[in-house]
Amino acid sequence: MLRIYGPAIVVSASLALAPAGWAQSNPSANDLIKSLTPTAQSLKSSGTRGLHRLTPSSDEAAPAAAEPTGTQPVRHAAVETRAAGVTAEAPSASLFVQFPSGSADLTPRAMVTLDELGKALSSNALSTYHFRIEGHTDTVGSKDFNRALSERRAAAVAAYIKQKFGVEDSRMVPVGLGSDHLLVPTGDQTPEARNRRVQVVNLGA
Repeated sequence: MLRIYGPAIVVSASLALAPAGWAQSNPSANDLIKSLTPTAQSLKSSGTRGLHRLTPSSDEAAPAAAEPTGTQPVRHAAVETRAAGVTAEAPSASLFVQFPSGSADLTPRAMVTLDELGKALSSNALSTYHFRIEGHTDTVGSKDFNRALSERRAAAVAAYIKQKFGVEDSRMVPVGLGSDHLLVPTGDQTPEARNRRVQVVNLGA
């Protein structure tokens, strides 16, 4: 059930509060449209739409040490089609969405962030595309707990976008990846806000 008060839903999986002194900066609807619109190269390399699995590229595996504004739009992320087993470049974007610890409830701040995503996904520019909404967590907690939590958060994001912006379920695939694909490599039980994010991937038309 979607709870409209309080914490969080999102398109990838920001699961908690940002650390003190770390400014949260999320992309606008126009930024998201630009990041999620396929380029000629991505259209050529990913001819088949299917459920995609994020596979970090070499530059993603070791992110830059300084990211003062938090998670920024990522123009492309490597994904692998489950059906064809081929790696293709797919347009994607990362968002920091605020959730209370251990919860999938949306905060008012999270809703502001998701409103920009909703505007983008319901725009004429992206209306023909399907998207995977990935929830990600840091390493605090067990893998099973984080996977389940990230699934609930991704589902909450999709539910919010559908309810407020009318984006159909058939255009969104919420998936929880837990702590399997860390943006910032850390050890177990390490709180890292940049790993609590939502990643949106364009799966094609």
